[in-house]
Amino acid sequence: MSAQVSVFTFNAFQENTIVVSNDLKEAIIFDPGCYSKQEEAHLVDYLSENELNVIAILYTHAHIDHILGAAFVQKQFNAPSYLHPLDHVTWNAVASYAHVYGFEAYQIQDIPTHTLEDNQVLKLGAFNIQVRHTPGHAPGHVIYYFESDQFIVNGDVLFKGSFGRVDLPGGDLATLKSSIFNILFQYPEETIVYCGHGQETSIGAEKRTNYIHQF
Repeated sequence: MSAQVSVFTFNAFQENTIVVSNDLKEAIIFDPGCYSKQEEAHLVDYLSENELNVIAILYTHAHIDHILGAAFVQKQFNAPSYLHPLDHVTWNAVASYAHVYGFEAYQIQDIPTHTLEDNQVLKLGAFNIQVRHTPGHAPGHVIYYFESDQFIVNGDVLFKGSFGRVDLPGGDLATLKSSIFNILFQYPEETIVYCGHGQETSIGAEKRTNYIHQF
């Protein structure tokens, strides 16, 4: 059974919200960043038009741009949500600074009820998803590997030609490099990487050309 990946670019940070679905009409939302009513409607319309049933909401990490739509999707779909416990502090901090970035309408949402751990395999519907803890950009950052379809939902660890910033609370360049070289770069080179911002890429392309090699 093959997975289908749809990417929606939301909010002022141009964050990629990702929906992964399958032939059984099961869907998982990754990092809901929808903020405006138009963005919320765009996401809901896609799911409705394709008759998809949201079975889980997964977070790579809890920076503001990746959780702006958390309250909305939780209310809309009432699906179990997952976050690594080391990013609970990151999640709670958003309410204190959302207004600084102009998100006065940010809706506070309780921390996701389900936690994640390194090397865990999530069995959600027909999906089997490997979770790897990849700190450096955020303390509780994780990536999600779909082995049967050979792709990764990688949040803000790796970008096409670049990598996640390390100047935010809990960020650390050496830790991020370890996550990239010792975890991400160990996957097969043909593995597609869906990023939290910008275009998708592949493990092979980033092993050859990524700017991280200069640090």
